[in-house]
Amino acid sequence: MRKIFLSVMVLFTALTASAQNKKQMVRIAKITVDPAQLEQYNSALKEQMTAAVGTEPGVLTYYAVADKKDPSHITILEIYADTAAYQLHIQTPHFKKYKAAVAGMVKSLELVDMDIIGVAKKPGM
Repeated sequence: MRKIFLSVMVLFTALTASAQNKKQMVRIAKITVDPAQLEQYNSALKEQMTAAVGTEPGVLTYYAVADKKDPSHITILEIYADTAAYQLHIQTPHFKKYKAAVAGMVKSLELVDMDIIGVAKKPGM
């Protein structure tokens, strides 16, 4: 009986996670920053990311990475609970502060909305 219960719970968890993933909004931001202002940009980005994840329940994940060959090419993976969470996010004071601070630093910005097609991660992550 316990094995059946555990199997049902694992299946339920997998189905719930799959349903949640379909609601989530996933975006990749491809940014080119003025190399002379890269340190200031990274500082503003980290401040905004920390505030967003720390204060907004709908902001689930932020990963920012820089190209090893050209650190002024930055890619950000953003995952929100849903599009409503994203809409709330772009209205927050910390996001508006970030946008104002980096306006003269960003040379190009490309936003790409994505669909999650699979997830694999270590437990607890």
